[in-house]
Amino acid sequence: MRVVIAEDSAILREGLAQLLALRGVEVVAAVGDGEALLAAVAEHRPDAAVVDVRMPPTQTDEGLRAAVTIRQEHPGVGVLIFSQYVETRYAAQLLGSDCAGVGYLLKERVVDLDEFTDALARVAAGGTALDPQVVSQLFGASRRAATLDALTPREREVLALMAEGRTNQSIADLLVISGRAVEKHIANIFTKLDLPASDGGHRRVLAVLRHLESGG
Repeated sequence: MRVVIAEDSAILREGLAQLLALRGVEVVAAVGDGEALLAAVAEHRPDAAVVDVRMPPTQTDEGLRAAVTIRQEHPGVGVLIFSQYVETRYAAQLLGSDCAGVGYLLKERVVDLDEFTDALARVAAGGTALDPQVVSQLFGASRRAATLDALTPREREVLALMAEGRTNQSIADLLVISGRAVEKHIANIFTKLDLPASDGGHRRVLAVLRHLESGG
């Protein structure tokens, strides 16, 4: 797996590069701003890019805007946002387009490097890796967040786990329920949100995000 890292902190950037290298990940470039990120992706065509949200010059949303550009210009490159912040506007744009191969993880909630590497590999392969807290904030910022009121607490739990890219069996194991119960919850979620059921957990979650952000 070939990866580009975009992180403005030199210590974090180099530290992450070294840690990923120990897991067999080839870091082809490690840069500190959005323009350098776009140039590195165009040059190296990596399998994925790990991108911080806030980078020079304004320290606001340069990284996330660069990530949107990557998905538009290089759709085969997976993008894993790795940040302390949830920036809802561009995050919704990133997740609301037809772009399998996207992740958004919060730094303070990633405590296991193996899990991070697995999430990165999943994104590089065209899957998703979304922190439930990110999904929650995106739903809260959506103009159609009220539609989620129809979901039961259990259905919300299932939806959050779907957003992490979990399989039906994984959801069943984590919630200690049967696979049939998971299927029923997922069917109810799509019925209540007026979304057709489809194969592929990541596609279903992205469809939900698109639907909520678009305002229907």
